Amino acid sequence: MEMVPILIAIGGALVALIVLLYFIPVDLWITAQFSNVKVGLLQLVFMRIRKVPPKVIVNSLITATKAGLAVTTTDLETHYLAGGHVPSVIKALISADKANIDLSFKQAAAIDLAGRDVFEAVQISVNPRVINTPPVAAVAQDGIQLVAKARVTVRANIAQLVGGAGEDTILARVGEGIVTSIGSSDSHKKVLENPDRISKLVLGKGLDSGTAFEILSIDIADIDVGKNIGAALQTDQAQADLKVAEAKAEERRAMAVAEEQENKAKAQEARAKVIEAEAEIPLAMSEAFRSGNLGIMDYYKMKNIEADTSMRDSIAESDTSTTKKKNNDSDD
Repeated sequence: MEMVPILIAIGGALVALIVLLYFIPVDLWITAQFSNVKVGLLQLVFMRIRKVPPKVIVNSLITATKAGLAVTTTDLETHYLAGGHVPSVIKALISADKANIDLSFKQAAAIDLAGRDVFEAVQISVNPRVINTPPVAAVAQDGIQLVAKARVTVRANIAQLVGGAGEDTILARVGEGIVTSIGSSDSHKKVLENPDRISKLVLGKGLDSGTAFEILSIDIADIDVGKNIGAALQTDQAQADLKVAEAKAEERRAMAVAEEQENKAKAQEARAKVIEAEAEIPLAMSEAFRSGNLGIMDYYKMKNIEADTSMRDSIAESDTSTTKKKNNDSDD
């Protein structure tokens, strides 16, 4: 029973020691001192209180000091508390210093806080990147479509990384320049003969203005001949004209049919009037008989005239039929 208080005291002492070592990272302080980095124990404690990992700050500070960079603990803590990536910024500053690129800690911190990878930006500035554009289709003035692919060599523009446009803008502007260049050519053959005309025209437009990159070169990687857009448009126009003509012809036919039906209706109406008039003839004859204006002999003479007329019509029709038959036989 006498050992229990001793064990409790030893356990409490160990817990206190662990807590003390957590808030006072003596190992980091010793490492900083041997690296010629002036960091006090109280600074490390305050970092813990401010929820700043001392290991990240101290290791980054040691790396920066060994590389000859003038960076303070306050700068690193402030950047970390602002949500920045301290190790990435230090790596970028060292790379820029070795490559003789003018990059201050303030610029690097601003680029990092803007959401860009500052170390990758420095790498692109030292080693330019090649961006392959997607196939860009354009039509020359002779109606032939050309499909071009380009390789754009760019390097990062450190001064415009904050607020500058990205790769998508570069690709869009290069594609627009290719379309303009091909579209202004009289013939697709000229473009195929001298594809560097596209590069020179596009490169001379200053497409990297306002972007986070500087365009070094634009090279046409491939040009393929596409469809004959001019012929296709002419064919579509001809088909459209044909449909318009057919519609107008159908309209005229419908009007002609309507007019024919109207004439037939008028003929039927006239025929009805004739029949109506003929129906009044017997009545008129009856009235003439009653009034004494027409005698029985006059009636017979009229009938004889009608019979003679009918007979002559029959003979004429018979002669006409015979003549047509003879003509057909002679033709055979």
